[in-house]
Amino acid sequence: MKRLQQILFGLAILAGTAFSSAQEKVIARGAEVSTNGNMPAIGVVAPDFTGTDKELKEVSLASFKGKYVILNIFPSLDTPTCALSVRAFNEAAAALENTVVLCLSKDLPFAQTRFCTTEGIENVLPLSLFRSEAFDKQYGLVISEGPMKGLAARAVIVVHPNGKVVYRQLVANISEEPDYEKAIKSIQQ
Repeated sequence: MKRLQQILFGLAILAGTAFSSAQEKVIARGAEVSTNGNMPAIGVVAPDFTGTDKELKEVSLASFKGKYVILNIFPSLDTPTCALSVRAFNEAAAALENTVVLCLSKDLPFAQTRFCTTEGIENVLPLSLFRSEAFDKQYGLVISEGPMKGLAARAVIVVHPNGKVVYRQLVANISEEPDYEKAIKSIQQ
């Protein structure tokens, strides 16, 4: 019986390794590219990570436990679609109770602050992932090839106040906007 448990444990590890080594695919600049892994699944506890705020302080996902957290993930604020998503979530966040929207990209905090100030963005929290190895490893959203290699793919993840993922969307073509309505509905259910 003990030997059977060891074999099953070994198979579970191998299955987990095989699953985690698979990669998501997205379209970036007209070509299919891979990411560095897979997004967290619905129902799992969202892995903790830190992002850097405008004062260069580290802010963790765990610091928002007890609130809904919308992770608006994108390549850069310097692209039209990314800017649209930040504006859309900024508007939506104003009407959501017990919810924080984190806008996550590899942009430096200075660029994020400049964008938000210029655009009048006040209802979301921009966090830079430029030094967040935990996010890169655990969320599987870093583009791993092509001209956008190293930047985040466009995705939305909603985390329940209990810390579990309740919604996720990897946008198939990063030049397209995410489904804002479905993300917001996952909070209102």
